[in-house]
Amino acid sequence: MRGFLLGLLFITGACYGQSGWVAEIMPGIALYNGDLTQRPLVLQNTRPSLSANLKYNTGDFLNFRFGLAWAMLSANDKFNPQWDLRERNLSFKTNVIEANFCVELNLADPEVYYSFPYLYAGIGGFHFNPYAFDDDHKKVHLQPLSTEGEGLPQYPKRKKYSLTQLCLPFGGGWKTKVHEDLTVSVELGFRYTFTDYLDDVSGGYIDRETLLSQKGAKAVEMAFRASYPVVAGHPRGNPKVKDIYFIGGVKFGIPLNKSGDKEKKKKG
Repeated sequence: MRGFLLGLLFITGACYGQSGWVAEIMPGIALYNGDLTQRPLVLQNTRPSLSANLKYNTGDFLNFRFGLAWAMLSANDKFNPQWDLRERNLSFKTNVIEANFCVELNLADPEVYYSFPYLYAGIGGFHFNPYAFDDDHKKVHLQPLSTEGEGLPQYPKRKKYSLTQLCLPFGGGWKTKVHEDLTVSVELGFRYTFTDYLDDVSGGYIDRETLLSQKGAKAVEMAFRASYPVVAGHPRGNPKVKDIYFIGGVKFGIPLNKSGDKEKKKKG
C-alpha cells in the first residue's frame, strides 16, 4: 500500500522534459486577508480570478514565467466573529490587476516524471481601487475620501497611499502532463503586499469635524460606520500588519513550439 501511494505521488513515464515557450491560463478564485478579517481564510469572501502566463520551460528543474492576473477582492465586517468588529460595520471591494515575473522550481526531474509538485516565487506590481456602498447603496471609491486622514495637513504622518503597489508572489502547485499538447496544474499562490490600505483600513479614527471640513459629509459617512460611538484615536485597524491576497485555481498549459518539436522528431 505504501508503494502504491508513493507511485501515485510521483508518476514516471517516457515523457521527457522539453524546452520552449508555453502559454498558460488559470481560471480560479481569490481571497483577501487584512484588517477586515480575523481568520486566515474567510470563505464568504471568495471571489473569482483569472491568470495568464507566458512561460519558458528549460526542460530542467527551473522555469521562468511572465504573468498577468485579474482578481476581485472583498471583505465585510458582518463575517467577523467578534461582536465589536461586526458593529464596526466596514466593508470594501476592489478589482486587482497584477503583472509579475516568477521563477518556477520543479520538485522532481521533468525528464523522468510527468506528474510532480512545484514551487514558484518572484516579484510583481498591482493596481487596486477600494470602494464600498454608501447608505443609499451607491458605489463610492474610498481613497479620495482620506477616511483615516491620509494626505490631510492635520495628519502629516499619514501619507496618501498609492493605488499601484509592489507585491511578492509565491506559492506552489502540482502539474501533470496529460497529453503531448496539454499540461494541467492545480496552483495556490500568495501575494505579500507592501500596503495596509488594500481595504482602505489601517490605523485609527481621526477627528470627525476635521474630516467633515476637509473632505465633506460623504467622507464622514464612509469613515464612521460603527453602531457605537467612536472618538479620534480609537483603533480602526492594525497598521503593524500588511494586507495579503491569495490566488488559486486550475491551470492549463499549451506548448507554443510544438510544431518545431515534431519536425525535430521527424529529422531524428
